[in-house]
Amino acid sequence: MERESMEFDVVIVGGGPAGLSAAIRLRQLAAERDREITVCVVEKGSEIGAHILSGAVVDPVALEEFIPDWKEKGAPLLTPATKDEFLFLTETKAYKLPTPAQMNNHGNYVVSLGNMCRWLGAQAEELGCEIYPGFAAAEVLYHEDGRVKGVATGDMGVGRDGEHTENYQPGVELHATYTLFAEGCRGSLTKTLFDRFGLREGADPQTYGIGIKELWEVDPARHEPGKVVHTIGWPMDRRTYGGSFLYHLEDTQVAVGFVIGLDYQNPHLSPFDEMQRFKTHPAIRPTFEGGRRISYGARALSEGGFQSIPKLVFPGGALIGDAAGFLNVPKIKGTHTAMKSATVCADTVFAALASNDPPPVVEAYPDALKASWLWDELYRVRNIRPSFHRGMWVGLGYSALDTYLLRGKAPWTFHHHPDYAQLKPATSEPTITYPKPDGTITFDKLSSVFISNTNHEENQPVHLTLKDPAVPVATNLAVYDGPESRYCPAGVYEFVADNGSKRLQINAQNCVHCKTCDIKDPTQNINWVVPEGGGGPNYPNM
Repeated sequence: MERESMEFDVVIVGGGPAGLSAAIRLRQLAAERDREITVCVVEKGSEIGAHILSGAVVDPVALEEFIPDWKEKGAPLLTPATKDEFLFLTETKAYKLPTPAQMNNHGNYVVSLGNMCRWLGAQAEELGCEIYPGFAAAEVLYHEDGRVKGVATGDMGVGRDGEHTENYQPGVELHATYTLFAEGCRGSLTKTLFDRFGLREGADPQTYGIGIKELWEVDPARHEPGKVVHTIGWPMDRRTYGGSFLYHLEDTQVAVGFVIGLDYQNPHLSPFDEMQRFKTHPAIRPTFEGGRRISYGARALSEGGFQSIPKLVFPGGALIGDAAGFLNVPKIKGTHTAMKSATVCADTVFAALASNDPPPVVEAYPDALKASWLWDELYRVRNIRPSFHRGMWVGLGYSALDTYLLRGKAPWTFHHHPDYAQLKPATSEPTITYPKPDGTITFDKLSSVFISNTNHEENQPVHLTLKDPAVPVATNLAVYDGPESRYCPAGVYEFVADNGSKRLQINAQNCVHCKTCDIKDPTQNINWVVPEGGGGPNYPNM
């Protein structure tokens, strides 16, 4: 069966904040200039917002620029941030620290980013964008001259053995003058563009964190709408970058999360179990006593910032949002920067389409971005995340110096290292004993995956592929004691006994699409590719 094709002016891969903002802005410009621009958004989640997971406290600055009447339009920014707390934790104590200037949330909103994306999707559709959720972009298409031609969605109804089942349907080709990649952190197609076009040449390696998040309904007596709490310290040791958030939303809901830098060194560390242990701290546990956990999820995030930004344009397309890595780490925010990159890109793409002969490369986009507030914002904080490579105390001390004395204008720039290369052999690092879950405040992985509403069609090719199937046992297990069984927050990887030896079992149906395995695998042997469209988590309010 041949694949059908559809033609658009712009195809956008990913229905997150960046992809939807670009779609809205393109259609706004088309209406303002009375010029028809066809725009299509393809999203691998079963619906817009299904795969969206973030803290999130949102700075509305970018939203106000292109939808100034967002309040009148009913945007779900319902809970203004009212109170900031910044705590340093020891195992038994909590010490209140001055809130860093970057973390001041006055004027921001505690939100469900998934619900915000659902609202953005509705705005885009009202403006005439075509949005196709449940269709995973699985392949980049190219013209004969090497320009990006568009993308093809994955085939449906392919069995685990690679053969077509009775439900087989070929994917659809989506062709466009320009294709914008808004896949978010560690996009499976974006990775291929980095290699094909050399987009990472001259940039630092991207560095990442993994965020583990739960949503709770808490006792109303313990709920403070708009309260924002961040912590550092325990349970992390002083050399491991990490910290937590507790965000009080509306309707007695509290989002709790723990983020750990994926440049951690100890292969015995389990980010999931560190998050569970964090909730038992005497200053944290009372928030959840008498409450009910209602959702769980995990997602990697790009922490490299300014020095890790790749080249943003290539023939036939561009990168926007976290696909390029615009997170402001010390501010703990990336939604406003993702949206800003998207609208700047949309402005330049529209101008290119409006010309008589659209150029293959939209060179105006990176130039316009460098002239925007986004570029200056990321430049000023570029040294804060890498200053923590020397440990927590050095990082805190330098961050204060950089923020209050140097004001981000130091004549030097610190650099990043690749996360996967930081793991040390298991025999050289202390083992970590985690307490058993109590089923009330702390939980195991499988019960957590259950409430993420994760589902995949089981009879399909495994989307967690190994370049060399011998490596997990011969190297990862032998040298690093099988770290994939711990860094995965969903129980996807486990080493099981097999005729007197061990083998790696991949439980792909558990995958919550966090991409941590693709990032942290010490041999870079795991390649995450998209499963059938619509598979994965279905986050209701994350």
